[in-house]
Amino acid sequence: MNVARVFPRLTSATPDDNLAFIGAPPLNVPKVDEVHISVLFTYDMPKALELKALWSRIAPVKMGGPAFGLPSGEFVPGLYIRKGHTITSRGCINRCWFCSVWKREPKLIELPIKDGWIVLDDNLLACSEKHIREVFAMLKRQPHQAEFKGGLEAKLLQDWHVELLRDLNPKSMFFAYDTPDDKEPLELVAKMLTPYFSRNKLFCYVLIGYKGDTMEAAEERLEFVKSLGICPFAMLYRNETGKTELSWRKFQRSWCRPASIYAKNRTATANLEGSPVKKAKA
Repeated sequence: MNVARVFPRLTSATPDDNLAFIGAPPLNVPKVDEVHISVLFTYDMPKALELKALWSRIAPVKMGGPAFGLPSGEFVPGLYIRKGHTITSRGCINRCWFCSVWKREPKLIELPIKDGWIVLDDNLLACSEKHIREVFAMLKRQPHQAEFKGGLEAKLLQDWHVELLRDLNPKSMFFAYDTPDDKEPLELVAKMLTPYFSRNKLFCYVLIGYKGDTMEAAEERLEFVKSLGICPFAMLYRNETGKTELSWRKFQRSWCRPASIYAKNRTATANLEGSPVKKAKA
């Protein structure tokens, strides 16, 4: 059966085969038996409903995805996420106020391990040792260097995880600084990993812009992560409507590109030393 998969927006993980589409149907749609509209974010629901009306002229439509708050079930490589990405477990042991994962997946579930080199698990380090070792064994045989894009939970990192990471030598590892109790575990992560990995491989999502947050406080958290030898990556909080303030969006953009983040240090040093700083071309 030919299934067209439709997505309201393009992301780095959106499939790119000839039956994956972004938005409205193109002029020439291959013959399909069914249309699946996959909705990642709740704030894309209005657009997804518009797409349902348009695509229903092509074939029967089904809608799903994380935005619906339902368990996701088995992971099928390449179906709703681009080939190369893999999900080996679903759910999380935490109950963070800002996160919908535990509401959608109340229990941590270890899935059959499918090949891929970009790991998107919700909380891989919360899985059993057996499962984690099998995931690393799978990653070792991939044709590309592994990447951990799902947030690795700092407080769960153990010495045997470090040994696995050293042996695997992944391209990137992302941790998270979402709540105040993440700060101390991050310091420990830095002590455990920075002797073996540089800031070009160690990253940390830092949640910013939630109710009560200020740019001063957010910058302090981001600078703290940077001081550990870990590259900070600002993640701007969005509620179900997805609305954000322009000032916060500008602030977030200045903290999501390593070249920009570390250029700040070079510029400040040059100014302190009285060295000329070249202006960027307009």
